[in-house]
Amino acid sequence: MDALMRRSMAATSEQVRAVVRRPRLTLPDFAVLLSPAAGEALEILGRRAHALTLQRFGRVVRLFAPLYLSNECINNCKYCGFSRDNPILRVTLSVDEVKREAAALYDQGFRNLLLVAGEHPKFVSREYLRECVSMLHATWPSISLEIGPMETDEYRPLVSAGADGLVVYQETYDRAVYAEMHTAGPKRNFDWRLETPERAYAAGFRRLGISALYGLADWRREAICVAAHADYLLRNCWKASVTISLTRLRPCAGEFQPLTQMSDRELAQLVCAFRLMFPDVGLVLSTRESASLRDGLIPLGITLMSAGSHTEPGGYTGAGRENLHQTVRGRLVALASGSSEWAPAANGDTALNATEQFQIADHRSPAEVAALLRRLGYEPVWKDWDAALTSG
Repeated sequence: MDALMRRSMAATSEQVRAVVRRPRLTLPDFAVLLSPAAGEALEILGRRAHALTLQRFGRVVRLFAPLYLSNECINNCKYCGFSRDNPILRVTLSVDEVKREAAALYDQGFRNLLLVAGEHPKFVSREYLRECVSMLHATWPSISLEIGPMETDEYRPLVSAGADGLVVYQETYDRAVYAEMHTAGPKRNFDWRLETPERAYAAGFRRLGISALYGLADWRREAICVAAHADYLLRNCWKASVTISLTRLRPCAGEFQPLTQMSDRELAQLVCAFRLMFPDVGLVLSTRESASLRDGLIPLGITLMSAGSHTEPGGYTGAGRENLHQTVRGRLVALASGSSEWAPAANGDTALNATEQFQIADHRSPAEVAALLRRLGYEPVWKDWDAALTSG
């Protein structure tokens, strides 16, 4: 790793141009694409990344929506709004409320759903997750999960119920920073989390999503680790597709401030570098980023985007509002007036909402994002795949 970092920081413009022309790249080549010299040649990287994306994906961008099931969590993660010790408004949606939220997203055109939940076995049990997936599977062609890591045998019922994708961010690949950021809960186990995609693959998931959370450690070092992880998964979990998310820290409950910075230009450089390194890998951009930046990054290699997102349970319909509470050591605590400073009401509504995981930056509706894609010459695709394609 240190050698790759030295290579990145010492790369010259001539080396960058040579790497861009190569048909197949190695990790040392990827390190060159992250260099300050490559940042000065962003136009060259951008043209090559754009051409590769059109060649491998055409003018298609898939759209998806996150649906938050619960903001309960047993982990203390300093950077996360759901962190156990944050005095936030919490709720876990009932299966019927999940169905209501999903119906609202379905009516907007989505057919690609990401179910998200904090890690808390008492509130987000394996049976609850299986029931949610099974209920949605009849209607939704594609269901992915972003949940607490499990054993392979615990994942298999979720795959059988209809889940086909698993997303798990390592957050940071720097072990020292990881230990500092995760102060309590099972998430403290770095290796357990790192090995999650392999357990998910063994359980039958056909799509694996990974990422670092940029803002916790040096972005170049993190990106090299993500690339190494993706390369490993592509070689060892070859029956599954791999996606890489481009995620930067956003404001959240707890008011954690990023430990490191990554500029918009550096994010654009990273998109290009990932596309050149992995021509066939899906690159995901969420509503964490502003509308104008997202629009500018699309031609550089983005193939999946969320739209109209809410990062709190019940965000699309207000489901669960009547059951809001705080949680102390696994025990529900009734709300008192002014009991949480992170309890905003939506759009002037006087009713409180559950606390969001983080603030989004692109507030456009799904229809507006789809219209923008069409103006840019892309086709917005709402349906990722259909189970009929792989059925016996």
